[in-house]
Amino acid sequence: MTRLAGWGANVRADCVLREPETEAQVSAWIDREGTIARGLGRSYGDAALNGGGRVIGTTRLNRYIAFDDATGTLECEAGVSLEHILRHFAPRGWFPMITPGTKFVTVGGCIANDVHGKAHHAQGSFSNCVDRMTILLASGEIVAASRTENPDLFWGTFGGMGLLGIILTATLRLTKIETTYFRQKAIRVNDLEAMMAALDEHDHTFPYSVASLDVFATGARLGRGVLVVGDHATRDDLPSRFASDPLRVSGSPRLTVPFELPSFTLNRLSIRLVNAVVQQIQAHASTIAHYEGFVYPLDKLAHWNRGYGPTGFTQYQFVIPFTDGLQRMRDILTAILSSGALPFLNVLKRLGKESGGVLSFPQEGYTFAIDFPIRRNTPALLKRLDAMVLDAGGRVYLGKDSFLDAATFRAMYPNMDRWLELKAKYDPDGVFTSDLGRRIGLVAPSRHGHGGARS
Repeated sequence: MTRLAGWGANVRADCVLREPETEAQVSAWIDREGTIARGLGRSYGDAALNGGGRVIGTTRLNRYIAFDDATGTLECEAGVSLEHILRHFAPRGWFPMITPGTKFVTVGGCIANDVHGKAHHAQGSFSNCVDRMTILLASGEIVAASRTENPDLFWGTFGGMGLLGIILTATLRLTKIETTYFRQKAIRVNDLEAMMAALDEHDHTFPYSVASLDVFATGARLGRGVLVVGDHATRDDLPSRFASDPLRVSGSPRLTVPFELPSFTLNRLSIRLVNAVVQQIQAHASTIAHYEGFVYPLDKLAHWNRGYGPTGFTQYQFVIPFTDGLQRMRDILTAILSSGALPFLNVLKRLGKESGGVLSFPQEGYTFAIDFPIRRNTPALLKRLDAMVLDAGGRVYLGKDSFLDAATFRAMYPNMDRWLELKAKYDPDGVFTSDLGRRIGLVAPSRHGHGGARS
């Protein structure tokens, strides 16, 4: 058994881990009593855990198959990470078309979560850049899925959390760039109404936008923070100090959190200090930033999740519709900041239209994500927030979730029954399962009798 955890390290489970290097090994190591695939473990909760059962690690399935330098179309195995793609293709003028806030995620994981980033309102989620994939089904058959070939499997896999089959390969499109730098602009705002207005104003001006709120600003100052907007920089945009190496790629992180910090180091004083530093850094951001700082700021610090201590943390991310969004967001933020919890890093963005993914998270509206160190009252707070999000017509992101219950999930995701029909079609015996899937009712209860354990 191998002890595994999600990135939030708030749930841990003993699993039988296998790390194949070939498709034949993947097929041979499927346990029909229950199996789930796992990439780099960056889903925050229990999506890639299968307590007492089989987990197939995909990081050794990380080979490129083909690349068209004229179109930027890449075919690769599902264990290839966005970091690999940046390292090998950014110097050739290509960048991931859709990317979340970390590059240390696999292509398979990006598909399973149908990830989104700072540019969702302009570019959509990961499904927008994927043309085709091959999937190992529970029957042992490897099938192709695209918009025209097995389209139900294609769209069911986006946001399906790996529960329809194991993604083996994917064909995706990269975007052409002149530099690996971004033009950016920082906008300081004093309250939530001004922040929402700024997000709306820049919706069509810049493809990338993200705000960070001051978690200690309450009352009339609630929602105070910094909005950063930007776009890919051209060669002509670069100052002379960057012009000599316009396609520079980052190396490994220079800093690391070497071990889980004691819980007492995360308190209101330390959080206030970090919050102030983050606000100042964003407010005084330079007009040109390398992709590492603009898209992946937390990747500069390896194992930053250890900073939340041995009980871990959860990142609560939700989306609510634009309609009545200002008042609903004000109510939710007030509930968070008056709860006595220790809210930490946070981001606020606009999301665009839904993708075709049957269980994909994004819907048109405002999305907010905030970290909570796990404390005794955290589950009760999240349950309260779930009810508020649901009442607003919103939903919670499964890629970050550790606590959502089955009834609330069903109410938030109206396409659940449609997805369950796909599950019955492609995996009628429930071979692909996970602690997350069992918790929210996407798969049957565990045959092993247990799942993950809370830290």
